[in-house]
Order: sequence, then structure tokens, then C-alpha cells
Amino acid sequence: MSKPITGHTGLICLLGSPVKHSISPMMHNESFRLLDLDYVYLCFDVGTDTLPAAVEGLKAQGARGFNLTMPNKNKMCELCDRLSPASAISGAVNTVVNDNGVLTGYTTDGIGYMLAAKDEGYDLIGKKMTLLGAGGVATAILVQAAIDGMAEISIFSIHDAFYPRAEKIVAELNEKTSCRVSLYDFEDMEVLRREIASSDILTNATSVGMAPFVDRCIIPDASYFHEGLIVSDVIYNPKQTRLLQMAKEAGCPVFNGMYMLLYQGAEAFRLWTGKEMPVEAIKQAYFKEEEN
Repeated sequence: MSKPITGHTGLICLLGSPVKHSISPMMHNESFRLLDLDYVYLCFDVGTDTLPAAVEGLKAQGARGFNLTMPNKNKMCELCDRLSPASAISGAVNTVVNDNGVLTGYTTDGIGYMLAAKDEGYDLIGKKMTLLGAGGVATAILVQAAIDGMAEISIFSIHDAFYPRAEKIVAELNEKTSCRVSLYDFEDMEVLRREIASSDILTNATSVGMAPFVDRCIIPDASYFHEGLIVSDVIYNPKQTRLLQMAKEAGCPVFNGMYMLLYQGAEAFRLWTGKEMPVEAIKQAYFKEEEN
């Protein structure tokens, strides 16, 4: 039975566009119910143009905090009063905590990704990754993986607005961590093929292949894969993208972004409430049927 909403109920929400597909409301509201916490989690379709106004409104209303999803993760950095070290390096925020009008931004996506890989049975420490993309989620994964102890990461990006920021992050990670990080132009497909060939895991951290454009694939064909290559995709709608389908048919182990969503949400939940999300219960309720 759902906990009734009262005048004391605290607000936590998700800001992004689109957000109708998100399962975050189910997992957070069920966690609030299981732990008897007086909060409600809602979704609001908000893009970068209206994000500042939405944030000011939530701040004025005394919302405990909120999540950010595409396309708002980078813009939110400018709107926070404080940033966690990982958010400061990555330039991305997906979780905000409101402490009496002071907004602190965190990025839990990278933590979620590393825990998801571990949950799938893959130890990435000391391994090499080829990472596709340089947006908010990609840089969150990049920063956390480097901090956690991956040996090498090759990141590929098109020359868009994210590229100069990616160059800065790569330089900072090479200086501050033991991970060797390299940035390449995504247009150079031979270099991409070479880097994948020497990688233990290939990760798509772009929106290519996300619903409704499910027929798109960021890798041209299966010849880029090799035996034993783990292929992951941060996308979870659809649960099996064209990239994962192609990799699976080639005999590669694969996993999608469902458990990344679970574990990044669990970390956000802890930041807002000071409590541990009942992960196993949430996994059984909302994630088991979504597994590959």
C-alpha cells in the first residue's frame, strides 16, 4: 500500500526530456514506502532552456533534491552552489541535494556503471575500456573508472561542443590518476578498430540507439568485435539496442544500462535520505524482467 501524501511529504524529482519512459519514480517511491520515508518522486519534462527556472522553483519550494537526465546534466553544473570532486572534473551533475537553499551537485552515473559491471560479474580494475561519447554520462563513467583503477581508457568523440571539455578532462585524469586516458576523433574508424581490438570492454555512452530511434547503431558492423570483448550500452530503452544485439550474435557478453540506473539511483537515494536503498527488493520488483 502506498504511503499517503500529506502536507509534510517532501518532494524529490527528475528533470529531463524525454522522461516519460523513466522507471526512477517506481524504484524511488517503492523504496520510500519500504523504508517508511515521507517523500514522493515525480518526473518533469524540462530541457536546458527552462532548467534554470525549474531549479529556482524547486529551490523556492524546498524540494529535498532532484535528478537530472539528458539533456540537463552539463547545464546543471552552472546552477549548483557546490560540486562534488567527480562532478567538478566531469562537468556533469545527475543528482542535486538541497540543504536549506544550498544546492550541491553530484554525479552518481559513474558509480552506478562500475557497480553494474560488478553485478554482472565483470572486474574492470586494471583493464582497458574503449568508451564512445563525451557527454554527461560518458564523462561520469570516464572519471569514475579512472579513479577506481582502470588501467587504460580510450575515449572517442565527434568534434562537437563536448570535445574541448573532454580534452581538459583527459589531461586532468592523466595528471591525477594512474589510468592512461586518450581522446580520439570518432571519425577515424581505423583507430577505433585498433583501440577496440586491444580493449577488454567497449561501452556506448551516447544516445545512439535509444528509443524511438532503435534502428541506429554506433558501430558499423560486427568485424569491430573480438572474442572475449565485453560490450555494454548505457541505454536501457530498448533493453537490447542494435549494438548489443549485434555483439550478442557475435558471441560477446553484453549488458545494458538497467543496473547502472539502479545503482546510480541507490547512491542518489543515500545522498537525499541518509538511508541505503533496499536494492535487492527493488531489483526483484522492477529489474529482473528487464535482464538480457
